Parts: sequence; C-alpha cells; structure tokens
Amino acid sequence: MFTGIVAGMGVLEKVQRPAPDFCTFHVRLPEGMGKDLTEGASVAHNGCCLTVTAVQGDCAQFDLMAETLAKTNLGELQVGSHINIERAARIGDEIGGHLMSGHIWGQTEVLAVERSEHNCTVWLALPEALRPYVLPKGFVGLDGCSLTVGEVRDDAFCVYLIPETLRRTRFGECEAGMRVNIEIDPQTQAVVDSVKRVLAAQQL
Repeated sequence: MFTGIVAGMGVLEKVQRPAPDFCTFHVRLPEGMGKDLTEGASVAHNGCCLTVTAVQGDCAQFDLMAETLAKTNLGELQVGSHINIERAARIGDEIGGHLMSGHIWGQTEVLAVERSEHNCTVWLALPEALRPYVLPKGFVGLDGCSLTVGEVRDDAFCVYLIPETLRRTRFGECEAGMRVNIEIDPQTQAVVDSVKRVLAAQQL
C-alpha cells in the first residue's frame, strides 16, 4: 500500500527490452531512498507498484510486463525521464494523503495547465468509465500523487497544485498533452459500486 505522498523523483538511467512486451528499468532513486531497500520490496513509479529485482545503493531495477506497459505511462518513458517515486507504507507511518494500492486504472490526458505566481490548476480528461468515481473534494491518485479533486465537468476535472508538489514531482514539467496514470480512491469506488448494486436490486 502507498499513501500518495511522493518522496521525490527518480531518474530512468537504463532500459533493457529483450522483447516488445517486457522490459527492465534501471532507476536512480531520490537520495536516501535506497536505504534498507531489498529485492522483493514494492516501490511506486508514477503511482504504479513495481517490485525491486536488484538494488545497489540508490540504484534499483524493476521489471515491467505487458499489462503494465499497456495500462500505464511507464512504457512511454525514455532514458533521462523523471519518475515520481514512493516506497511502500509501513505500519505506523503517517498517512498524509490517502491509501492507494499502486494498481493503475488507466491513463488520462492533461488538457490545460493554468499557472499564476503561487497557484497551478491542471485540467485533465475524465474518461466516461471513471466519471462515477471522480467527485468534487474527493481523492484521486495522479502519477502517484494523492490529490483533491477540484471542479468536475462532464468530460474533464481539475486539481490544484501547490509549489511544493510542483517542486517534488514531475507535475513541475506538466503541459497539455502529457499522459498521466490515474488510480481511483478505493473507498469511493466501494461506496459508488455498493449504491449501484442496491439501486439495481430495488428495480428488480
């Protein structure tokens, strides 16, 4: 499990592609994040949970299979790309964001970025299948960041980013057309799906 509080950005240093549907990432983690990291541990990359296959200092390796490459934006990354990194939460850790599984639902596209001196509003496309789960003031995971949903329209929604988020994550590089991994808040999903089932049963 993860909390959606990105610790910093890793750098993709090498990509091995022995097949079109499989690759290995060599990632330099943010300083200090390699401490006590072991093979088999879970690390979120742009919100996607990957398993450590090798580690040396602040450098680690991760395997990506066909489903990961198809569902997330990790397959689009190139050597030198920045990656939002979060290590798995531990019992007793502060939950500063919201609980996230690291299981990506899909991708969405940045439609527009509105910047002022101290504020940044990012508008993103809202896929039809996800509309029931994206609610004003609700939670959503975007590239691994736990963010509060702002305004919601029929086909788009926005989030508001503070300077610290822009400094610490790849949202500082955000521009229209960028593809972002999205994970719906599991509690919201559970409530919405439960209500749907109850209403459907009442109509029988």
